[in-house]
Amino acid sequence: MEIAVFGGGCFWCTEAVFRMLKGVTSVVSGYAGGEKEDPNYEQVSSGRTGHAEVIKVEFDPSIISYRDLLAVFFASHDPTTLNKQGADVGTQYRSLILYTTEAQRSDAENSLTEFAKEGVEAVTRIEKLEAFYPAEEYHQEYYANNKNAPYCQIVVAPKVEKIQKHFSELMKDATS
Repeated sequence: MEIAVFGGGCFWCTEAVFRMLKGVTSVVSGYAGGEKEDPNYEQVSSGRTGHAEVIKVEFDPSIISYRDLLAVFFASHDPTTLNKQGADVGTQYRSLILYTTEAQRSDAENSLTEFAKEGVEAVTRIEKLEAFYPAEEYHQEYYANNKNAPYCQIVVAPKVEKIQKHFSELMKDATS
């Protein structure tokens, strides 16, 4: 098993997207990339901790590659907007890849190089994962537990549907 950590805006969205992928055994919403030890949601939301809302993905690389995870990551948010995803604004919503191995760092950097060749100016930061702090329990599996909430219907559901459509070959089957 391997660990991947991504920040692509609100972690409710990214968690919902990555939870659907085959080879992914767990997804935990949390905070990383900042200075404060063991921050909480209110502290991170203040923008003063340096942390971003992220997800920690445990995956089986024999079933899904890190490159596939990167493709889903980039398709599930706008990597060209600095500290903003839709109506969510602030450094805690930045586009961020926190690598856990040198191979992940290389793959992430290659992805940004490919974007640049295509004329896309991605603002995604690539940094080494120093620490990951799980978010409060009510943030875990938020979309699965709150599908009828307005934010989930307006923001999360369209992202989930987009990824299901464009990455159908990477989706868990109904029995997974």
